[in-house]
Formats: sequence, C-alpha cells, structure tokens
Amino acid sequence: MTALPPRFPLTPDQIDRVVAAFYARVRRDPALGPVFRAHVGESDAAWAAHEDKIARFWKNAILHEGGYDGRPMAVHRAAGDVAPEHFPVWLGLFDEILAQNLPPQSALAWSALAHRIGGSFRMGVEDARRPADAVPRLG
Repeated sequence: MTALPPRFPLTPDQIDRVVAAFYARVRRDPALGPVFRAHVGESDAAWAAHEDKIARFWKNAILHEGGYDGRPMAVHRAAGDVAPEHFPVWLGLFDEILAQNLPPQSALAWSALAHRIGGSFRMGVEDARRPADAVPRLG
C-alpha cells in the first residue's frame, strides 16, 4: 500500500515546535490554562506527555504518520469543563503560534485544518451539553 503524501509541506520537527510553543502559551492563558491544568496536571512531565500525544495527533492528521489512536471528540465532550466559548480562544492562540513559527503558506494550511477540527469539537461539546429533548442549534 502506498503511503499518503502530507496534506501540506511540514516536518515533524516543525509540528513539535508549534505544539510546544502553543502549550507554553496555553499554560499562561487565563481562560484555557485552568481547563487544561484540570486535565493535564501541573507537572512538567505531565505537560510533556500531553504535548507528545497532541504532536502525534497532528503528525497523523498532516503527515499521515499514524501513531495516534485517541478519540479526541469523545475526550472533549466528556471533559465537562470544556465550553464552546473556549474554541475561539484556542484557535486564536493557535493561529498566533502558527504565524510566528511557520512559513505563511504552511501556517495558513494548518490553520484551516485546525479551524475545521476545532469547529467540529465545538459542535460536539455543544451537543453534549444540550438536553436530550432540546432541538439542536444549527448555526
């Protein structure tokens, strides 16, 4: 079987750098930091493990490397303290980090993918919070 080509030009090292820079910012962010700390923990080792897991997610999504077998939608839905309003903050910080660390075309391509994924997660979180008998919000 032929391996799929990357979605766009990026290296594993670039992905690792972006993920590390992003989580350094998240840890200091007043809205996102407490939510992530509640799930990741406080120790540098816990954050390093989380960053490695998320880097594997992106390497699979962009480079088709495999190595990630999580269920991120289920995790975000089940977290309980992840709110729909967190996603614009998350994506805004992510876009800043991409622009600071990558060539413009790669940053734009990764941003577009992150926004598609983030939009799906936001809708999943909204759906998980909606009462069973409520009509879904479609916009």
